[in-house]
Amino acid sequence: MTETLSPQLELLVREYGQNTFHLAQQLLTMEDRAERTKRATQVVQLMFRLNPGVREQQDYQHKLWNHLYAMTGNKLEVDAPFQLVGLEQFNNKPTPIGYPTKGPKLRPYGKNVEEMVAKAAAMEDATEREQAALTIGRVMKFLHRMHSKDVPKDVTIIKHMRDLSGGKITLEQAQVDAAGGFDTMTGTASQAGGGARQGAFVVPQPRADREQRRGGGGGKNDRDRRDKRRGKKGGRDQQQPPQ
Repeated sequence: MTETLSPQLELLVREYGQNTFHLAQQLLTMEDRAERTKRATQVVQLMFRLNPGVREQQDYQHKLWNHLYAMTGNKLEVDAPFQLVGLEQFNNKPTPIGYPTKGPKLRPYGKNVEEMVAKAAAMEDATEREQAALTIGRVMKFLHRMHSKDVPKDVTIIKHMRDLSGGKITLEQAQVDAAGGFDTMTGTASQAGGGARQGAFVVPQPRADREQRRGGGGGKNDRDRRDKRRGKKGGRDQQQPPQ
């Protein structure tokens, strides 16, 4: 009666052939351990010639010895250069990954904003908590605009932040207006009198907005004035006629 092979073992027999499988079975009949180890090494070399592409894999020699060990039903006793485990590694179930069981409370903001709000709510200093809430509010408004393609009002962001913090962060509209609203990143630092705090979250602003706030503009008029002072026209040196 033909012995029923496991699916993994059937794949090995198809990969290396019936003759290699019979050679592996004959190793179990050898009584001398040294001779059995020698023959097993030769069978491994044969398996490598039958499947030379295994060289591209990591630890391919260890893999070949494990395949030979599996073809003997995990009964081969030899002095192998590696620890033989057969195909047990394929029977072990992987460790479950802890996926989140629930989504964010408010989809436009995600879990990261919820964690930021929780850290801000845990701050003991009222001034630092307010500054953190204003910074997070600007991030929330930016994410809300990216999610729904519309511009939410500041009162909406204030309400969402209060909901996310469980009522621990309660900003007033006057506080947001005094800081320049949730649309700018400069009002808080300038009106606080001490500049931006170290490690504060800053959203990069477009170059045109930065130049406009600096008052330079950086536009064509400034370049024309510089060109006139240098005696240029249109940004290029005037061509002199040949002498």
